[in-house]
Amino acid sequence: MSERDVMLNGLAQGLRPMSQGLAWFDALAPEEQSEVLLFLCHHCVQARAVAEDGPEGIRRAGLRPTHTPAVLITRGRINDQLGKIASLTPRDEHRKAFRLLVAVLAIADGRRRERYCSSGCGHWWHGLSAAD
Repeated sequence: MSERDVMLNGLAQGLRPMSQGLAWFDALAPEEQSEVLLFLCHHCVQARAVAEDGPEGIRRAGLRPTHTPAVLITRGRINDQLGKIASLTPRDEHRKAFRLLVAVLAIADGRRRERYCSSGCGHWWHGLSAAD
C-alpha cells in the first residue's frame, strides 16, 4: 500500500479531512494529479459506482451543478462519465474532479462495505484507522 492509496482511502472513509487531501493533491505535479484522478476513477468503478451516486457526490463535494465535473457525472453511463471527469485537462478543473471522485468513491465503497463486507473482509483499506 502506497502513501497515495492510504491518503485516498482515508479521505473516502472520512478518516482524513478534505482540506488535508486538497493540500496533498495541490502539491502534486500536474502529471501526478492526472494519475491520481485516473486512479480514483478506477476505484470508483471497482467499488461499483452507479448513476444515482452522482447527485449525492456533487452535494458531498460541495460543487455547483453547473461545474463541469458535476454536469458530466449526471449525463450518460457512469463509468464513461467517471473517465471523462478524470481526463479533464484544465488545471482548475482538477480540484473539482478530485473532490467529486473522492465523494463518489466514498458513496460506492460505503455501499459495498455495508452489503459485502459488514461481516468482515480482506480489503486492507477497510482496516485503516485515523492514525494511518
